[in-house]
Amino acid sequence: MELREEVLREMVLLRERTPDVSGSIACSVDGLTIASDLPSGNVEQTAALSAALLALSKRMAVMAGKGALEETLISGTAGFAAFYAAGPTIVLTVLAEPGTNLGLLRLEGRKTAASVAAIASRK
Repeated sequence: MELREEVLREMVLLRERTPDVSGSIACSVDGLTIASDLPSGNVEQTAALSAALLALSKRMAVMAGKGALEETLISGTAGFAAFYAAGPTIVLTVLAEPGTNLGLLRLEGRKTAASVAAIASRK
């Protein structure tokens, strides 16, 4: 099975396990889309911004002396966007609705990022 297909399968499982997740995207740290489960048409822009945000977040965590980055969470009036490093080469972005259980989102987001990292390491 191709990387894209395996990663997409994990993203669909994430949405099934976490009812308030509205979509996700996995991209390279260079901003190139690997797989998308997003409902909208802004896939390329979302991938590019996800990669840039992950790089900035990693840098800030180190500069602030907070250790290795675990996640970046953006809270907006219309929901949440969570960003995870899925190994050294992939960014996983997860979009969720307002009222999302953030504990569940963080748990399932990290689990999915770890699965995506494991898939990428085998390829």
